[in-house]
Amino acid sequence: MRPADLLNVIKECHREKLALRQRHVAVARHVTDYDFNNTYQYVIAREDVHLQWLEAAIAELGDTPDDEREPDIPAPAKKESYLPLVESDAKLADAFVTRWQSRLATVTHARHRSLIRVILGETLEQKRFFDQILAGREDLLGRRANGPGPSGTGDGVLPVRWIE
Repeated sequence: MRPADLLNVIKECHREKLALRQRHVAVARHVTDYDFNNTYQYVIAREDVHLQWLEAAIAELGDTPDDEREPDIPAPAKKESYLPLVESDAKLADAFVTRWQSRLATVTHARHRSLIRVILGETLEQKRFFDQILAGREDLLGRRANGPGPSGTGDGVLPVRWIE
């Protein structure tokens, strides 16, 4: 694989992973369950790491990554749930993995092939998280010592991701 072709493949992977990350940020704004929102925050944090890896690979090949805006996902109606958004995220993660697994063999650079393989494995884990949210599993990231309620989760999910 020529360096220019490798760059195109890595940039494409970065664009797709960034689009997923931005969607997850937008969806997390509507996930009001504390445990499920924490799971989204974990997914987003791992995706930030994936993007850093891909951005370093792009810089190493002499280019800069593309940018992607966060999509505008309207809040579910009062009677609706955020679960259809989670279901879409599970399907999108599965499609990403399927698409990139078939392309992995074309990446001849061993380090970049391994990088994409790790990203695919963690994306499968994210899909499993989304499936568990849909099944109502609250112990996705472990169990709280104090259990739910004021001593465990406080007042629930904060309205913003970062507080400074």
